[in-house]
Amino acid sequence: MSKMYKIGEKLLTLSDISKILSEGIKIELSSKSEKKVKECRKYLDEKIKNSQDPIYGVNTGFGSLCNHKISDEDLEQLQRNLVVSHACGTGDEVPQDIVKIMLLLKIQSLSYGHSAVQLQTINRLIDMFNNNILPVVFQLGSLGASGDLAPLAHMSLVLVGLGETYIPNKDGDFVKKDTSEVMKLMNWNPIHLKSKEGLALLNGTQFMGAYGVWSLLKSQKLSYLSDLIGTISLEAFDGRNECFDELIHLVRPHKG
Repeated sequence: MSKMYKIGEKLLTLSDISKILSEGIKIELSSKSEKKVKECRKYLDEKIKNSQDPIYGVNTGFGSLCNHKISDEDLEQLQRNLVVSHACGTGDEVPQDIVKIMLLLKIQSLSYGHSAVQLQTINRLIDMFNNNILPVVFQLGSLGASGDLAPLAHMSLVLVGLGETYIPNKDGDFVKKDTSEVMKLMNWNPIHLKSKEGLALLNGTQFMGAYGVWSLLKSQKLSYLSDLIGTISLEAFDGRNECFDELIHLVRPHKG
């Protein structure tokens, strides 16, 4: 794998994630993904402009308010309100390792070009990932039934210039700062979310998915180390190896 991973060229595997994280590999969208993202955004903009048909979560309210029509001038405010209103997590902060995986999984999901987000929105998430700018996310507040709404809302707050963020200092340690301060340090402007973008950012399982990926990576490492330690211990104690004969294990109907 090169030192720049092209997001969207293929499915993101567990080994890809492990290598990206362990080697500090930076990511960028593939040209194919950029094209699909732009085309999808253009399609939705034209759909809204040329049709008065209701599109859930785009020009309607959410949940029980699905029959409430949203005026064209309020479409962007609706998406910002969605992000801000759902950033209500509680409990301990999510470890920074998990938050970084959350970012990676969300970027991968949006790279398919099916969510109608702006290209600049994905690129800002990529900039956050590459620069280790990690939003403060809380562990409690969402069931995951319609997506990891509260955790992903906290992750998305940074895009609109709100919330708190961890940023590495000169010593490589992370310090917590207001996002407004981080925006100035990075010379960023807040993203003005367009129609559907808030919904695309919050609907997803990247929070629970990140914990799942982290657990699998740790489990793989522990499994390898347990075999290695067991093997070295057998050698150190001058153990016998007849019990590992292939013929004995062929009798069993399963591997291992």
